[in-house]
Amino acid sequence: MSGLGVQRDLQEAAALERRRQRELERQGRIFNARVRTIGIDKDALDAQVKDRKIQEATEKARNEELANEMKQNDKMMCMLEERQKYSIRNINKAVSDFQKNFQKPETRREFDLSDPQGLKKDRPARLSDNDPRCTVSGLQKFMGEDLNYAQRMKFQKEQLREWSLQQQRDCKNALADEKFLDDLHDKNRIELDRKTMEQQQIEQETRRAVCAATKDFNRSQAAELAERKKLDKHQKMKDDMDEISSLLQGDLLSENPEQAISSFGTHRVITDRWKGMNQDQLMAIRSFQQQQVLEKLRLKEEERQRDAEWDRQSMQAARAQLILERHQERQNRERRQALDSINAQLSQEQKSKDMKLLSLVCQYMGPDKDRAKEQKEAYSS
Repeated sequence: MSGLGVQRDLQEAAALERRRQRELERQGRIFNARVRTIGIDKDALDAQVKDRKIQEATEKARNEELANEMKQNDKMMCMLEERQKYSIRNINKAVSDFQKNFQKPETRREFDLSDPQGLKKDRPARLSDNDPRCTVSGLQKFMGEDLNYAQRMKFQKEQLREWSLQQQRDCKNALADEKFLDDLHDKNRIELDRKTMEQQQIEQETRRAVCAATKDFNRSQAAELAERKKLDKHQKMKDDMDEISSLLQGDLLSENPEQAISSFGTHRVITDRWKGMNQDQLMAIRSFQQQQVLEKLRLKEEERQRDAEWDRQSMQAARAQLILERHQERQNRERRQALDSINAQLSQEQKSKDMKLLSLVCQYMGPDKDRAKEQKEAYSS
């Protein structure tokens, strides 16, 4: 029971401490003028702004990386396209040269069909009745006129026999060439195997000789290395002394301005050796800046004058347009007045003609004379 009571006391003390801590935090928020005036959690907003900036920077870096990768891919594609165009151009050139040198039009079998000199070289359609060119489709010889049938058949058989013999000779030559190539390939393979075996033997002997020479060389190198280390140590000490004396007397510690001049030109300097510009260089920069200021003022003045001239020309054009419109309105008004006067005159003449006509009608109408007068008075009114 005593243990449970102690544990309950501890829990109540912890709860009391938590309430006290929350009350202190609430008082801090209440009595804090900045938080009370703003009415929001500024720390959380600052954290959000910071996270947003980090996210924007990360996204910007990723976009730049993607842009650089796209540029690299575009360059590679351009290079591949150029290489492909170059290859296609070379292939087309080779094909054109081959056709020009080995596929001339006059060497083709059907060149006689499109020969521009064919009409000059051609013979008449029929020289005689025994002309072998008088075929059935030529309409130079009809049924019953085949006088050279025997000679033609004999010639065709002889031609077929020659073609068959030529094909047999070509087949024999092809077989002989194939056999010769096979024999030559076998001989080359045997010779290559023999040379390979000899090369392996020579390499083994060379390797043994190299191993022996390497051992002797390593022994001599070990002795030379020990001697060289001794000499290097002595030389290093001497070089260190020379370097110390060179630094003490060199341009770096003496601040010689010529030491900052770069090897790429006198207009470039080495930043870790540069001691600043001299008065002449500063005066030259100030003079150049003053010239730039004067040039900018001159350009602004020219631009102002140009704008003023443009405004003046625009006003003149507008004034001229206004004068032209007023002149046209005055002409239209005068034209309308002249047209109105002409119309009034014509109306007056028409009315006078109508009055004369009515007066004549009144003279000749008789009993309807009063009615005619009424019509005349109505018309005149």
